[in-house]
Amino acid sequence: MNRLKLAELTSTSPPAPPSPSAEASGGTVSPLEAGLSSTEAQRRLAEFGPNEIRREQTTTPLKLLARQFASPVIWLLLGASVLSAALGELLDAIAIGAIVIVNGVIGFFQEHRAERAVMALRSMTAPRARVMRDGHSVMVLANTIVPGDLLVLEAGDVAAADARLHSAHALTTNEAPLTGESVPVEKQTVPTPPDTPLAERRDFVFMGTSIATGTGLAKVVATGMQTELGRIAHLLATAEESVSPLQQRLARVSQTLLYICGGIVAVVALAGLLRGWPLMQVFLTAVSLAVAAVPEGLPAVVTVALALGVQRMAARNVLIRRLPAVETLGCTTVICTDKTGTLTTGVMRVRELWGNNHTSLLGAGAACCDAEIGGDGSGGVGDPTELAILIAAAERGIHRDEIERTNHRVAEIPFDSVKKWMSIERADGRVYIKGAVESILPLCVTGVDGAPEANAQMAERGLRILAVAAAPAGPEVSATLLGLIGIADPPRTEAIEAVAAARAAGISTVMITGDHPVTARAIARELGILSSPDSAEDLVHARATPEDKISIVRAWKGRGAVVAMTGDGVNDAPALREAHIGIAMGRTGTEVTREASDMVLADDNFASIIAAIREGRGIFDNIRKALVYLLSGNTAELTVMLVAALSGLPLPLLPLHLLWINIVTDGLPALALVGDPPEEDVLQRPPRHPDEPMLGRAQWRFIITTGLLQAAATLGVFVWALNARDLFEARNLAFSTLVFGELFRAFAARSTTRVFWEVGAFTNVRLLGVVLFSVLMQLGIHHIPAAQAVFEIGPLSAADCALTLLVALGPVTVIEVSKLIRRWHARAKSLPK
Repeated sequence: MNRLKLAELTSTSPPAPPSPSAEASGGTVSPLEAGLSSTEAQRRLAEFGPNEIRREQTTTPLKLLARQFASPVIWLLLGASVLSAALGELLDAIAIGAIVIVNGVIGFFQEHRAERAVMALRSMTAPRARVMRDGHSVMVLANTIVPGDLLVLEAGDVAAADARLHSAHALTTNEAPLTGESVPVEKQTVPTPPDTPLAERRDFVFMGTSIATGTGLAKVVATGMQTELGRIAHLLATAEESVSPLQQRLARVSQTLLYICGGIVAVVALAGLLRGWPLMQVFLTAVSLAVAAVPEGLPAVVTVALALGVQRMAARNVLIRRLPAVETLGCTTVICTDKTGTLTTGVMRVRELWGNNHTSLLGAGAACCDAEIGGDGSGGVGDPTELAILIAAAERGIHRDEIERTNHRVAEIPFDSVKKWMSIERADGRVYIKGAVESILPLCVTGVDGAPEANAQMAERGLRILAVAAAPAGPEVSATLLGLIGIADPPRTEAIEAVAAARAAGISTVMITGDHPVTARAIARELGILSSPDSAEDLVHARATPEDKISIVRAWKGRGAVVAMTGDGVNDAPALREAHIGIAMGRTGTEVTREASDMVLADDNFASIIAAIREGRGIFDNIRKALVYLLSGNTAELTVMLVAALSGLPLPLLPLHLLWINIVTDGLPALALVGDPPEEDVLQRPPRHPDEPMLGRAQWRFIITTGLLQAAATLGVFVWALNARDLFEARNLAFSTLVFGELFRAFAARSTTRVFWEVGAFTNVRLLGVVLFSVLMQLGIHHIPAAQAVFEIGPLSAADCALTLLVALGPVTVIEVSKLIRRWHARAKSLPK
């Protein structure tokens, strides 16, 4: 048909839905509209239980606390502490025990998050709701709602349970937190098949979603943990929390150290017993070797490295909730991201106009709107598509408040999901019509040429299309199509750049959304995620349910990928927890996703993730650098003690000397090393493979070489002093030589290829200060009487001080010269012959 009846266009009141309060005016209601009786509601409450999201605690606090100590390094430290206490070395025992306890407590509080996430889910349900009981509309506590109850729904309400619609009038719901759908969903009462995707169940309202417009009645079919929100709560509580690559690598390093330490201690203890050593000497030697082998400063170094990363990331609007996430970002190979509000602005905008006169098109569209924009010309109240039209019109000088003032309404027909259009007659004698293209075109007699083709092309680009028409008011009117308005949630400009940067860094971006497949693919093409249609299956997933999102994350993890997952809605929370690193949106994200996440983007900007990845890669480099430095020192200490024990020499160092070296004169420079800035080319490298060890062959070769050099220098001084003086003087000189050698070697540890002046002494001022401070501390304990008694050492003369400093410079000089030789050799090989 192409004629409109005047009666239709001038109707001032839409057909009324079944009234929930008909009994109040003397009318009658059907048995269904009367709702449950109070007695039956109480019976069902006892049968089905409260309408609440249940707390599902899978790990007790005691188990969480115990898990913090399930590490080989922790076992070694605890063993050394117990042995030290048994031998009366209480200072050693207390120092080591304190390190273990502090790290355990920090880890416990970092992991205690899943329960808070479920509690946040509980807060999303409505505290009270209106239902029909005994034929009356009453307000009840939401947790007393039962299956069979009849919900009374109005704009602004939060659905208190999952319910099938019995009646709906202009009803739309905001389901973005649950499904990822970027616009309010139009609801209707026509039943949908049971296997219909969640985002397309138009005859249902779901717990935790809000009513955007309209009214309705809905019969409750699921409450509590049986609702869609309850299913997500269960997924969230049972999703496996991934162990970060850093934790895996450190665990492997710790296990290697455990084997090495255990083997060496066993060999030396056996040799001592066979040589007839006293049992006390065997224990003392074992403790010394254990302390020498374990890098006591490692837990503190890793924690500080991650904490410094947290500070730098905070300056880039990235808030870290779990420290290992800082480094995990650096080896991320796949970013699974939600579309709405993350890659896009999260606000509907007019993207395209089709018609002869765009100004008239937008003016007519604004004249047929019920929404109201904010005073600053953005945001507002009402349907997002109408707000988009009003904002676009305002940009052309057409303002709704002026339309209402100069051209007031005469009559209107609201939008409904059956006819899919609305109309408003105004004082200028014209009727303005807006709605779905397929519903508007049959009403128009002019202006339709080319419209079907334009509609098809705009639909391919993923736009939400509205047709706008106008007609003179009268008994019979002929409508003219003014044009088509294409609306979409546009990509963020910075997200397009960030996707390209991620690709350059070897990172794949995967879009997972609850939106329509056509819309999702169109946005993915615009963002640069899709380079060809064939790649859509792997890189774009539309109409995704919470289970789908977890499955996608698990599939990528199964391929060996390190997966980051971003999201803002409740439906994203289980997948965020399942991923190696969960990233929540700070502005638009729900409290549920923030509690389930490892980090939060304060600006909801996908580009901030790439900046954080740069920091994460730099942090890994720094942790590896500090670990190599620490283990090189431990290798030197272990070699010194092992050679002395096996050769029959007195022990050159006491356990407290070793603990001082590991925590103070090794630990402090290592803490400064993790403050090095990221390398300039850090984002041009491919991501590290998840199976790549923390320490490869090159690192172990460097550790052993530098450790042996330092051990040779220390043993040389010890043997010389033992022959020229006595054991007390020999230990005195060996102790200071090893300390000064470790401090000088910190400068060489900043790079395995560049010498210290090329790295730049002032690019890490903290290291300069730490080395100077540690030198002064070492000289201090040699000259403070109380410290002399504790460490069993004496003062250093000027000549002894010069000797130890000169010998300590030997190993670092060899290391730096070897870097130059290797570089010259490599350059010579590359020259043409």
